[in-house]
Order: sequence, then C-alpha cells, then structure tokens
Amino acid sequence: MFKLYQGMLMGFYIRKSVRVGLFRFNLSQQGVGVSVGLKGLRIGTGPRGNYVHMGRGGLYYRATVPRTNDKPPFLPHVETTVIPEGTHAPLVEIESADASQIVDSSSRDLLDEMNAKQARWRLWPWIGVLGILVVFLGLRNGWSIGTMWGALILGSVLTIASAVRDTMAKTVVLFYDFDAEMEEAYEALHSSGQQVSAADAAWHIEAEGAVHDRKYHAGASNLVRRKKTTIARSSPPYVKTNIETISMVVGRQTLHFFPDRVLIYDEKSVGAVSYRELQLQVNAKRFIESASLPRDATVVDRTWQFVNKKGGPDRRFKNNRELPVCLYDELKLSSTTGLNEVVQISRNGVGEAFAKAILDLARIMPSERVS
Repeated sequence: MFKLYQGMLMGFYIRKSVRVGLFRFNLSQQGVGVSVGLKGLRIGTGPRGNYVHMGRGGLYYRATVPRTNDKPPFLPHVETTVIPEGTHAPLVEIESADASQIVDSSSRDLLDEMNAKQARWRLWPWIGVLGILVVFLGLRNGWSIGTMWGALILGSVLTIASAVRDTMAKTVVLFYDFDAEMEEAYEALHSSGQQVSAADAAWHIEAEGAVHDRKYHAGASNLVRRKKTTIARSSPPYVKTNIETISMVVGRQTLHFFPDRVLIYDEKSVGAVSYRELQLQVNAKRFIESASLPRDATVVDRTWQFVNKKGGPDRRFKNNRELPVCLYDELKLSSTTGLNEVVQISRNGVGEAFAKAILDLARIMPSERVS
C-alpha cells in the first residue's frame, strides 16, 4: 500500500543557464539555446525557434520569430498544386475540456488545494517593479552613491525573499510510500513511458476529417492536423515529490503520470483522472508521411502525393512525390469527465506496454489516505 502526504515546501529554483559575456547559453529538455543582449532586450535562438525578449522588473514581452522552413502540419503538404475546395470534410477539433472540469471524486480535495495555490498572486514581480521605481526616483533626485546602492541591495533582497515566499505558498508536496506490488507496477509504467518517450518523433493530433477525393491526398481516407509534441521525464510546476513522472504535452495541456492518477495542467488550473477512470486505447495506425521520415519509423508501403484510381502516380501533376506509408502507434486517452486527446508515436509497438502498465495500476490501486 502507499500513503499520500500533502504539505508545504521551502526551496529554491535553480535555472540551467551559463552566461559568457553578452552571451547566455540555456539548457532545457529540448536542447541547447543561445541568446545575446543586455538587460531588457535579448535576441536568441533555441530548439523552439528564434525569439525576441524585451522588458524589465517583472513586465516582459516575448515574440517568437517563425522559421522560414516551417510547414503547416497537414497531411499531405502540397507545394506546387492548389487543391480544390471540397476534397475533404472540415477538420473536427480533438480537444479536452478545461482542466478545472476534469475532476474525479478521489482527487477533489487534492485538486481544490492545488488550484487554490495556483490562483494565488505572485508578489515578487510587484516588489521588483517597486524597487526599480525607487532606484529611478533616486537617480532623478540626485541620491548619493551609498544611498543608491543601499536601495538597490534592499530591493534585491526583498525581491528574492518574496520569490521564495511565493514558491512556498504555491507548492504542494506529494510523498508516496509503496508496497512491493505497487512499486513494481509503477516501475513498469515508468519504464514503458521511457520507451514511448525514446521514440524519434511524437505528434499531438489536433483535428481530423474524412477525405472525399483521395487523388489529391495521396490516397488517404482521413486527413489530420498534427503538431510535434514532447514526451519526457519531468515534474509539474509547484509540485515536489519523491518520485519521477512521465509528462506528455497535448496542445494547451500537459499530462503528468503519477502512481495513482494523471494530473492535467493547463495555463490556469489542474485536473485529474484516476487510472480506474482513464481509458487508453493503443492502435497500430498506417500513416502517409509527407514530412521528414523518423529514424525509427516502420515503412510498410509506398504511395504518391497525387494518385490515380489504380493507386499509381497521377501523371497530370508535376513534381508528384513518392511518399512512405508508416506504421505508427496511436494513443487515444479519454475519460467520462472530459479528457480527449490523441497522440501519435513514430516507434511502432511501444504503446501496448504503456497501456498495460496503466491497466495493472488501476487493478491494484489501493484506497487513498490523505494526512
């Protein structure tokens, strides 16, 4: 059996960055980025693209500059031919409810506490802005160097202290104590989740629709809009725990797989689905790949961007590309409380173990005790 404890935590957040002169190198789970500039203005590049970051004292503006070679995530992508209207049905969005509405009965008390803490205002940006205003007024009024340094040091100390206070006020501690059976089951979930995350590519399926005229869509019967996503080992914000979780980004929300439930984070709130209520379907899906081919993809067939009635290349179209047909794993996660997400994995055959681990956890899940 395991017990779940909740409480407050004191701690500091350490940023993974290295500064060399005007340059700053940032390390994240997606890779390494570099930026250059002064306080208040930085220009950089990283795994998510190029960006401009401006602002000081807690008030910031950030804009991402799109890469010129980025392509819309539609299947297939057509560069030289205009596809007539009406060749496919309107794409229907695949989207979950707001996280605040995805609540199971066993998680209600925990979510009430987490959402209350999520909603608390952070004090440190206001302290930082106030400190900058005081220094600015001091410059205008001709304060002495000693007084200016004192104001600057005091403002910095108060800003850091308020940031620590904000972290303490918004953080929840979840401590798990396993018996042998639960430990083995969660280890299986974590191990299978790492296999899923090790796939060369993963996509979140945002919308789908039926195809009416297959010759314009590589012979596909269904059209999807997808976006590359991240599956990795990571911890949710403002949660400290003694276990490591697998996270899955699904559009505007992020799923974190804990030993007893999935916590669902969006920008403003937290939801949850217990494994007893989570429905996870894994299917091997044939997919016509028009983007770059993942290294671990299983290619089962070939087709053409524009096909004739017999499935061969339609000679009326110029630059008609041959496209691989891949066998991907497709994970459909849903619940009666509003979870509805579809994720595609380039490595075929890894999703079944992940689904089985969740079923095993649901089967042996003990009653929760909160203290």
